[in-house]
Amino acid sequence: MKHLLYILITLMCFSTQAQQTDFVDFKKANALLGINPNNSSIGGKVWYVLDVIKETDSIYIDAVNMDIKNVEIRYENSNTQDLDFYYDNKRLWLIHDFKKNKKYTVYFDYEVIPKKALYFVERESTHQIWTQGQGKYTSNWLPSIDDMNEKMIFNISLTFNEDYKVISNGLQTANIPLPGMVKWHFQMQKPMSSYLVALAIGKYDKKELTSKSGIPIELYYYPEDSSKVEPTYRYTKQMFDFLEEEIGVPYPWQNYKQVPVKDFLYSGMENTSLTIFSDDFMIDETAFIDKNYVNVNAHELAHQWFGDLVTETEGKHHWLQEGFATYYALLAERDIFGDDYYYWRLYEYALELLAQEQAGQNTPLMDPKASSATFYKKGAWLLHMLRDKVGDEAFKKAVKSYLQKYKFKNVKTNYFIQEIEDTSGISLTKFVDDWLLSDTLLYNEMETHLSTVSNAVNGYLKIDCEGYSSKCSEYLTSYLFDESKVKVIEQMPNKIQSKDFKNSIKVRQAIAQNVTKIPLELKAQYESLLNDKSYLTIEAALYHLWLNFPKERKKYLDKTKDIIGFNNKNIKTLWLVLALNTQGYRDQEKQFYYNELVDYTSSKNGFQLRQNTFSYLNSINAFNETALTNLINASKHHNWRFKSFARDLLKSLSENEKYKKIITNLQSKDK
Repeated sequence: MKHLLYILITLMCFSTQAQQTDFVDFKKANALLGINPNNSSIGGKVWYVLDVIKETDSIYIDAVNMDIKNVEIRYENSNTQDLDFYYDNKRLWLIHDFKKNKKYTVYFDYEVIPKKALYFVERESTHQIWTQGQGKYTSNWLPSIDDMNEKMIFNISLTFNEDYKVISNGLQTANIPLPGMVKWHFQMQKPMSSYLVALAIGKYDKKELTSKSGIPIELYYYPEDSSKVEPTYRYTKQMFDFLEEEIGVPYPWQNYKQVPVKDFLYSGMENTSLTIFSDDFMIDETAFIDKNYVNVNAHELAHQWFGDLVTETEGKHHWLQEGFATYYALLAERDIFGDDYYYWRLYEYALELLAQEQAGQNTPLMDPKASSATFYKKGAWLLHMLRDKVGDEAFKKAVKSYLQKYKFKNVKTNYFIQEIEDTSGISLTKFVDDWLLSDTLLYNEMETHLSTVSNAVNGYLKIDCEGYSSKCSEYLTSYLFDESKVKVIEQMPNKIQSKDFKNSIKVRQAIAQNVTKIPLELKAQYESLLNDKSYLTIEAALYHLWLNFPKERKKYLDKTKDIIGFNNKNIKTLWLVLALNTQGYRDQEKQFYYNELVDYTSSKNGFQLRQNTFSYLNSINAFNETALTNLINASKHHNWRFKSFARDLLKSLSENEKYKKIITNLQSKDK
């Protein structure tokens, strides 16, 4: 008992007085794993190679709620022997007389049913398994080090059903057939933080590209989505080649992979050499203009340098990852879509930041509790203005030096600022005060800058048609920037004329969304919006035509009955609701339509479709017991945004006398 008490006191002192990285340098992690999807467990053998920097009697490995056994140690060329350990369900403490400047290998077996970070989902009656370590910690499914300042080389081996693809970081070095199974091996060559270790398992095919510099690029997709590969991954190689040239530092890993998964927590995640992203971005040709993967694609790719190659030391430097990734993604899009697009997106970022400030939610960029808008958008603006201040040559030289000097290491903001000052010869003290340390948004400076460098934004800012003048009508048939025309339509929707329909898809979309009362003389032109290659345009046009011309509802429904829309079936769900509410329209099929709508709330579907359908059922007050059961299940979903939506809606329905008793009974059964 005294010995155990001594150990506990020692561990408490260690955890409060020192960083483990001062004592130990983990060099390599090897994992030989297996997954059981029937009970959502993962486990196997792991072994860590480490160098001792300072003598210590204990080291730890983060491991949450795991069953750990067979803990052993080997010192250089000695034999393996049992190792004393203490486990508190959060950390595995290895108790040993660790000598300075010596190399050790520690081994142990583990098994765990993770509560987060490793997710088991069902997709069309097949298993899909994927990880999300950032913010949730890899140590929930793999014993590792939560401290992002500890970087090591990870090599993962995993055995799984032969019908599935297993994808992990680095180079696939082998896949060994076993009876009904395959043993997959993946190897990294360079060190990385534990939160960037990733797995994705599912039914996938892939398309392979090669960058200009020779890096293999693997683009994964569901077999049934082969027609979506090109529009989804459009410009991938162009952006990869652009970023290598623009950043001036070669892509730092052996290969690059991208994998879509169902019900992902975010848009995408930049795991080292392996981006996992939401399959909601798997789109067809028509969807591309309204919603595409290009920005997320570029953002996660930029993270391979900013975040993966160099990693923040702590939260207050988070902008070094998100601000840089946002900025370089925007540069990559500028290379594709041009200057007007680039400056317009900067203007949109400025407006978002202004709204945040007006809501009293602004913080300094170096506040570890800053919002995503601050880290991402203000960080990108800082880099844009900094480049404008010091010039292209000094900026690019500093970025290159920064990445080369701190590659595979952790960084602080002053490291980057120092590089800029060294290459430019300009003191940045005031700039740092204004952009990094102050919570005041320099919006007027941002707007003035955009007015100076962008004719498109300048023209947009000058437009004011709220009072209406004949000049405003002329804008829509001019060569104005599309966003300026959209502004005109938003300000004077009741002044739209027939000639105004002769515009781009984006401008026509604005007409569909803003002209809600359709004059009879514009009926034919408005109906033509149903032919546009834009799901947002068709959705808005169908709804407004249905409202405005009740006698022709059947015609509009017949014309759009086979259009699905995005992955959330935005047009199909609207169509079903309108069909159900159109008197005399296919009455014998209405029960089928309602059943189809309810079926979309099932967990077999992606949460985007489920949320869309729940919203429609709420709007027409048409929940049945099945839909309510699915809503209760949704209130426990792993995606926190969807879960929050479901809980709020469930609370609202519980106050409705029509559903109150049913919900109470269902929740009682669920318990």
